[in-house]
Amino acid sequence: MWIAIAALNLALAVMLGAFGAHGLKNYASTEQLAWWHTATEYFFYHAIGLLALGIIAKVIPQLPIKISFSLLQLGIIIFCGSLYLMSLGAPRFFGAITPIGGTLMILGWLILAWNAFKYSK
Repeated sequence: MWIAIAALNLALAVMLGAFGAHGLKNYASTEQLAWWHTATEYFFYHAIGLLALGIIAKVIPQLPIKISFSLLQLGIIIFCGSLYLMSLGAPRFFGAITPIGGTLMILGWLILAWNAFKYSK
């Protein structure tokens, strides 16, 4: 299941990246395109991270990944989603929730690190 979710994230990241590069460039401002680019970059990085977590879950099934995976996924939705929405013309106050998504991503990685340290003992 984890790998399938990661693969869906990666497919969506490709689609959104292509849309930003080809469909949005004639309609969006430079600032909106920069937001789109940032959202897509972070989407890819964290979707690859989700894929790695899915693989880790197969290789080291004792290592708990559910919380990290969930936080990363929610972080992608909030961080990238808010930037995508602003890129499409949503009010700038959506930028106020962007850091919440980033914080969730950070927490996901820190919890993975914590669990990896505990597992290695």
